Formats: sequence, structure tokens, C-alpha cells
Amino acid sequence: MSRAQRLLNLIQILRSHRFAVTGAALASELGISLRTLYRDIATLQQQGAHIEGEPGLGYLMRPGFMLPPLMFSEEEIEALVLGSRWVAQGTDQQLGSAAQSALTKIATVLPDELRHVLDASTLLIGPKTASCGGDAELRQIRQAIRSERKLEMRYCDLKGKPTQRTIWPFALGYFEHVQVLVAWCEAREDFRHFRTDRIVSLLLMDQRYPRRRQALLKDWREKEGINEGMVEQ
Repeated sequence: MSRAQRLLNLIQILRSHRFAVTGAALASELGISLRTLYRDIATLQQQGAHIEGEPGLGYLMRPGFMLPPLMFSEEEIEALVLGSRWVAQGTDQQLGSAAQSALTKIATVLPDELRHVLDASTLLIGPKTASCGGDAELRQIRQAIRSERKLEMRYCDLKGKPTQRTIWPFALGYFEHVQVLVAWCEAREDFRHFRTDRIVSLLLMDQRYPRRRQALLKDWREKEGINEGMVEQ
């Protein structure tokens, strides 16, 4: 491993820890000596990385340090291309355009030989086979999730019966033929799952819901599990 790659790996490891991590643990994960680790941390600090701590106490990197252009492996590039193509094909137009824009930005920092790998990737995504909800509704849902705001929703159940709901949206699941909104429903006082193709209308409210979306997601996972049935019947 080159020193440049080792420094990048060290940054990524530090970013993955929310609390201080010991130098011994960092050195072990990188497969280097403590002495080498201390030199690497000093180098990063000189380059502007906000790494706090000292030998014996542990290290923590504060937000704000901008990485230089990264070097990707061929498999990492193929994964980025495949993921972007899936987003462009399997989601709404706005999110698909954002995926393509991100890929274009990545291409600008790649060396020529790796840019060719990106352009020539032969990993393909099949055509979208079903309508999973309108672009406007999906944009509104994502906006509500990001801002932690309530939604007024008119929704049809499996039997086609319309109901009016006030919900706290906190997650949106993308599947091959359907997209599912995960939310807390005020009427049911419980978590519910709504297929986006059954949403009749949405109104983004000014009122924020009283809990953080991360807390709602954690409670939902504990209650139902990610792999359990997600669609309200």
C-alpha cells in the first residue's frame, strides 16, 4: 500500500468513528506500527485535517476537512456506475438527474485511464417495468423527510377505500415494482407503510413532527425488522 493510499484509509477510518479511537486500534486496522501511525497523523494535521487527541488518549477527526480528489479502484468505479444507472432508471426524474450529475463530477477528478473504465462500463440496468408514483409526490416526500415535517395525505388502501392521514415520514424504500413510504401515522398511533402508487394527494405541512427521523427509524427497525413485510394491507 502506498503512503498516499494509507493516509486516505486513515482519514476514512477516523471518519467512521464518532468517538475517540486509540492509536493502537488505528495502527492495527491499518497494519502499521504505532510510530508510523503517529507520523501519519502529524502529516494529516499539517495538511489541515482537524484531528484532535494525542498518544495514549485516542484520536477524533472533526468535520470540515476536504479530501483531495480520490483514487478509485476499477470495481469501485463499476459499483458507482451501476448504482447511478439504477437510480436514474428506478427513481423519479429529479433523483435520477442528481445521480448522473454526481457521476459527472466524479469523472472530472479521475485520471484518464480510470475515466475510461467509467465511460466503458458494461454493467447495465434493465428498463423500469412499472410506475411507482409520480415525480412530484416523490420529491415532496423526500423534502418532508429531510425537513422532518408532517404530511397530510389522502391514501387508498388495498380495497380502494380512501382515507385521510396525517403522518410523520422518515424513510422511503425503493423496490423493483413499488416504492414504500415508512411513516408514523397519527390516526393509528403506530408505524405504517404506504405504497406511493396508492397516494391520491399530498400536502407538505409547515409543522415539524416532534421526534427526530433517526429516532423513528431506530424504533421502527427494532419493532419490525428491515426484512419483514413493509406494505400496509
